[in-house]
Amino acid sequence: MLLPRHLVPELRVPTLAHGEFDLAEDAPARFTLVCFYRGLHCPICLKYLRELGSLVPEFERRGTKVIAISSDIAERTQEMARKTGASRLRFGHSLSLAVARQWGLYISASRGKSSANIDEPSLFSEPGVFLVRPDGTLYYGAVQTMPFARPLFSELLQAIDFAITKDYPARGEYDGPL
Repeated sequence: MLLPRHLVPELRVPTLAHGEFDLAEDAPARFTLVCFYRGLHCPICLKYLRELGSLVPEFERRGTKVIAISSDIAERTQEMARKTGASRLRFGHSLSLAVARQWGLYISASRGKSSANIDEPSLFSEPGVFLVRPDGTLYYGAVQTMPFARPLFSELLQAIDFAITKDYPARGEYDGPL
């Protein structure tokens, strides 16, 4: 389990248009927003990434760099990027499922074609959203076992504003005896 105020696992993936992404070298002013999504087969991911893409400038205004990552291969990721029309959103691909599991993401097996009539990969990770500080420590994390009921990016922007204004620390860091 990832703990706030503790280092997150290494995260390196190729991107469509920005070379290799290395979380340790991303160098945001305040946060890196890592949005793990299921893949091209997921119509909910498409809608979610369209929303995220439209809000990239708002995140950047708050010193937050944004990347969307899946275990899809480059060609499927390129198609997802095309479908979203999110030209300012960085897309990472080819996420190792072993790394996905280190991040606490749930792994699902294919059920064939999705509701979008696109083949699911044999195995893929379920969604997760994380805010990581420049020092590599976790500030916020949310993972889902299903494609629905995800954090709203508009609310995450408000949370970032609150965290900045109030210098609010990451919570949930206690791992001592109970």
